[in-house]
Amino acid sequence: MSVDLFTSGLLQGLVLALVAYAVMIPFRLLNFADLTSEGAYPLGGAICSSLIIAGIYPIFAMLIACFLAGIMGICTALVHIKLKVNTLLAGIIISTMAYSVNLRFLGKPNVALFNSASLFYSSGATIENIIILASIIATIILLLFLFLKTELGLKFRAVGLNQDFAKKSEISVEKYTMFGLFAAGFLSGLAGSLMVQLQQYMDVGMGIGILIHALAALMIGEALVGTSNMLRQIIAPLVGALIYQQIQGIALSAGLAPSDLKFFTGTIVLIVIGMNMKR
Repeated sequence: MSVDLFTSGLLQGLVLALVAYAVMIPFRLLNFADLTSEGAYPLGGAICSSLIIAGIYPIFAMLIACFLAGIMGICTALVHIKLKVNTLLAGIIISTMAYSVNLRFLGKPNVALFNSASLFYSSGATIENIIILASIIATIILLLFLFLKTELGLKFRAVGLNQDFAKKSEISVEKYTMFGLFAAGFLSGLAGSLMVQLQQYMDVGMGIGILIHALAALMIGEALVGTSNMLRQIIAPLVGALIYQQIQGIALSAGLAPSDLKFFTGTIVLIVIGMNMKR
């Protein structure tokens, strides 16, 4: 595998890690099967790109995009909590609705950002871009680790471990569920915002399949790193995302067509599931 393919995989792996964390928070910490990332990722990209084109400074555009993507997560939580809709179905409904919102923001299926301001100095897998993304990931990992060690973090984890116990302990399950899905949506929106600036264009279909990629990354990381303690649990998505993208790079360099990657990804997920069942 060439150096360019390796660095490109490293860059994409860092972005994918953000979505993997967005999957881990509801799935692993809250025990809430959530598909909102599939919609929050392109929503973040659509809003960020629209605001940048409108002349908003990239960092402010990203913050607004991440906040609105987080609100999308809260909407999923409310649909489940208030309307008693299944968690998976709630995520599908909200993500489907987000597609129309994205088109409304963009005004057309795709837009170019080649002559627009950006958080990055240039497009592509440069050392500077990798350092910026690595710094963002490191900050998120540190904040997540510190939060989960606090009293609020312990209550948050209690909701995922045993909701009945949490309710008896007077812990607001609804509040922590909404907070967790807001954080997940925020991270997915951040990933989408960063990706559109890296590739310098936004396409309304960019989020299709991102959830299965993030889930594959999460499962690979957990299989390799383990989840025996909180530190391992937090490091696993990053390790899995980086390795997963390199696996895809190897597959492409070996002659696999890009159109076959989704089938390839699904196969990886099934293999990891099968390996975990045998343990």
